[in-house]
Amino acid sequence: MFTSSRPSLDTAANLRLDLDHKPFVGRGRIELLRLIGETGSISQAAKAMGMSYKHAWDAVDAMNNLAEHPLVQRQAGGRQGGGTELTDAGRRLIAIYEAAEREHRRFLARLRAGIQDFDQYHRLIGAMSMKVSTRNQLRGVVTRVVPGAVNAEVSLDVKGTPLVAIITNESVKTLGLAPGLEAYALIKASFVILATEDGGLRTSARNRLCGVVERVTPGAVNAEVVLALDGGARLTAIITMESLKKLGFAPGVRACALIKAPHVILAVED
Repeated sequence: MFTSSRPSLDTAANLRLDLDHKPFVGRGRIELLRLIGETGSISQAAKAMGMSYKHAWDAVDAMNNLAEHPLVQRQAGGRQGGGTELTDAGRRLIAIYEAAEREHRRFLARLRAGIQDFDQYHRLIGAMSMKVSTRNQLRGVVTRVVPGAVNAEVSLDVKGTPLVAIITNESVKTLGLAPGLEAYALIKASFVILATEDGGLRTSARNRLCGVVERVTPGAVNAEVVLALDGGARLTAIITMESLKKLGFAPGVRACALIKAPHVILAVED
């Protein structure tokens, strides 16, 4: 006799710090810096991490090129032939990253508690990273919580735009959701359906957020469309190139985003 269990939804995210909108450091580079500081040697640090000496130096060069001040510098010769050391800027970066990572872990723990009942969305596993790779992270204020037998309807004000989410009563309790509380709405770009504003559609999607197309990034199959909502927030949608062409979406064109309330995941700061 076989027993089956439903896939369990969990969060997965790796923290990365960007500098001037360019990837700068993640856990791997921070670990490399830490080992360089401990060993005084790039070759030893690379060996400890199982990477090539060239790869390690390439990473160090990339960080030094982006940083305002060098993070790693060579030591002058001497009897041991010199070595490598962290600068004050390098040590400070490690401290900043580790502090940010602690807050990151706390956020994920709270987010995990809030989405445990959404097992049917197990395909979201690994899709959330901090940027979380959930493209849409909207900050709002809870305006109303209407509990039901199992689920609750939570309404948010996102810069003047109303947004409704359906989550379990247990999640409402875990997150401490109540009117006046600041919360984040996390929405996958693929869950956002775009329609022309004058389409006259009647749909079951609870949320209809309208605005102006701000930019379009076409791809081979899909396109990324960023909508500047009337309240000022930005919403990203992924649609097919065929849909982009048929609907005529281009910068300056009015459009509406349709989002089902169960597709909105809520999170709060700890």
